[in-house]
Amino acid sequence: MIVRPGPAGPADSDPAPANPIQVLAPAKVNLFLEVLGKRPDGYHEIATLMLALDLADRLEFRPAADLSLTCDDPALTTGPENLIVKAAMRLREATGCTAGADIRLTKRIPWAAGLGGGSSDAAAALTGLNELWKLGLSPARLSELGAELGSDVPFFLNGPAAWCTGRGEVVEPLAVGRPLDLVLVKPPGGLGTADVYRRLRVPLEPLDGFAARAALAHGYVEALGRALYNRLEEPAIELSPAVADWRRRLSAMGPAGVLMSGSGSCLFALCRNTPEARQVYDNLASGLASEGDLGTRAFLVRSRP
Repeated sequence: MIVRPGPAGPADSDPAPANPIQVLAPAKVNLFLEVLGKRPDGYHEIATLMLALDLADRLEFRPAADLSLTCDDPALTTGPENLIVKAAMRLREATGCTAGADIRLTKRIPWAAGLGGGSSDAAAALTGLNELWKLGLSPARLSELGAELGSDVPFFLNGPAAWCTGRGEVVEPLAVGRPLDLVLVKPPGGLGTADVYRRLRVPLEPLDGFAARAALAHGYVEALGRALYNRLEEPAIELSPAVADWRRRLSAMGPAGVLMSGSGSCLFALCRNTPEARQVYDNLASGLASEGDLGTRAFLVRSRP
């Protein structure tokens, strides 16, 4: 989380500050994702290597009498089912705080894409409101609360890269050997995580992800490209042929590796350097324009430092 502090003063100060607290909520990709088995609580045990990106939503927090959320994307719900609102309510419940907040979300991360946008927004809400309301909660306590909201939330409080186990909430931060250049492709439509998991076949002998972890730590892009893996990709392809089509199209451009992120439907090309990433992105943009494809989105991104 990148926090830009607002002015000092109590949460109920008046008038509202001209400069709100701002928090950037980054997207993520899964460089490796294996499913180890079904848990008694109904969740799946996973092992995944996650990397935060410089593509980010922006949340702004201002003191207010009540709690409210607005978003520049009218398609995104801002009611009690939104993870930002859930995070605020859980933080109030855990601390006894009764302050309000005016929260404004500028949405840049595609949703239903496997990029963790909702979880990252929830982590940003915990971070921003902890600052705005002057609660003084530790990162470890915020991670505990985050795990109650979603499996990926603790990662965004501990990134920018980590090996995550359990439901995904057990986070081991990792070093990144060098900045990574990627191109994201988000086909039209999304995939529901539950739908993808329902089609999953849990392996008898799970992969360990060691090669991907080592390659990331040493900055060996070619080795990392060979080690990319996502157990959820196969069931996602069964649900959405567009995932297979875009995997083929991206692979034909020759990057170090191609993979679907999370439960989809976004895919990424891992590139060897910035010029290659720019070339892949430009080829994509040109192709989408010539095809008149207005629904598919492409993003040129880097790993967060």
